[in-house]
Amino acid sequence: MAGVGVKLNRIFEKRSIAADLIGFTYSIIITIAPVLLVIGTILLMGVVLGFNEVDYLTRELFSCTILYTFVFGLLTVAPFNAVLFKYTQDAIYEERFQDILPCFYLGLAMNIAFSCLLGIPFCLWEHFAGRVEVFYVFCGFCSYISMVLVFYSLVYLSVCKDYERTSLLFLVGMAAAFLLCLFLNVRQGWELTRSMLLSLTVGFFLIAAMEFAAVKRYFVKNSNRYKPVLGYFKKWWKLVVTNFFYIFGLYIHNFVFWTHEERAIIADSFIYNQPYDMASCIAMFTNISATIIFITNIEMHFYEKYRNYSEAVIGGKKADIENARNRMFRQLSTELMNLVRIQFIISVVIYLFCVVFLPGLGFGGSVLRIYPCLAAGYFILFLMYAAILFMYYFNDLTGAAMTAVSFFAATLIGSIFAMSLTEIWYGIGLVIGSLVGWSVAYARLRWIEKNLDTHVFCNGRILKRGIGPKPSGLVYRRDCPKIE
Repeated sequence: MAGVGVKLNRIFEKRSIAADLIGFTYSIIITIAPVLLVIGTILLMGVVLGFNEVDYLTRELFSCTILYTFVFGLLTVAPFNAVLFKYTQDAIYEERFQDILPCFYLGLAMNIAFSCLLGIPFCLWEHFAGRVEVFYVFCGFCSYISMVLVFYSLVYLSVCKDYERTSLLFLVGMAAAFLLCLFLNVRQGWELTRSMLLSLTVGFFLIAAMEFAAVKRYFVKNSNRYKPVLGYFKKWWKLVVTNFFYIFGLYIHNFVFWTHEERAIIADSFIYNQPYDMASCIAMFTNISATIIFITNIEMHFYEKYRNYSEAVIGGKKADIENARNRMFRQLSTELMNLVRIQFIISVVIYLFCVVFLPGLGFGGSVLRIYPCLAAGYFILFLMYAAILFMYYFNDLTGAAMTAVSFFAATLIGSIFAMSLTEIWYGIGLVIGSLVGWSVAYARLRWIEKNLDTHVFCNGRILKRGIGPKPSGLVYRRDCPKIE
């Protein structure tokens, strides 16, 4: 993402209010704009077409369909995307551009197969046990698969650093979905939730198709070498563990509270806990600016120090290497502390705004009692994720995997314990899990700082590893006959 840092530095170096606004807008575009566009489109459909006037069960069935589409779409791509991202990066670095399309096709097949393995049985159950009409079930399944394709293709566009194009594709897709929903509901007289679900499905599929075209535009040649891609899953299995357990940990506390006695069940298929899920959503958006702040700062400041250290390792003196290393870790500490300070201020302001204004919008009672603890949990969670990204910089995959697994396990255990507490403490499981994950991540970063020289200079091998009989360890024998 070095190109992003260059653009941001060019914007912010003008040091004016207009430049700051432009820089902030650009930061949003390259980070969370796609998410905001999808959420904004759904809300706009509801406001314009009167979603609140639809009967309760129909509204909840639609809401749960969209919820499951996003949650399980993200979960099913999590085991694959990190390794495929690594393979694509290595192929670009080694200029093996012809090997990227085989990676794309093979990963696409694995993602769709795994997603169908989970989605088809659920849809059959939804139709036969929940008695949901075939059209609605099929539309929901197509929406789910389309979202899987969208999440999957984003990996390759992010490797190409085409963040502006990604946001533009989401804008086009969601605009088409909104116009189609208006046409179906107003002109054709379709029922509102059917119109919204079909329109969103078409919008997601359109985005996925445009992403596919963009990938094909970047990578034209195909070497048909699929076996090396599978080898990466064996070699880089820690990436699978890290990404899967981090994403799973994001939702495991919700899954735990879906078993709570206050849960609701729609069509004998969809299980959810509306107060807890709504509080989780608000708490996440309270702290989501941390993503913008972190990515912006790391690209503007830390990447330069990391590059200087790498260049010093290649051709610098010992003193140059040590100075560059010390400056790099000072910058790392500075970025983490700046993230804590700035995000804390933003979170407090948003928290006060939510407490004052959300009751007037109908979000009160249990939602606001659960919200504060979850807001604190997500605050720590995004700090933990920042530390994981720093570990990726130093290729500490063991530390990243330990962080993700400990975060998942602690969140699961803490959430089970929290179900027996009062509502105000329901989110304590996420707080505990995030604290445990952050503690592990911080300890690993300190370990990296102390052992970086060993990690960089002592990981090479004189002999190439292979499978076969072990070579003899004999180097010299004194009784060897003399050659005359």
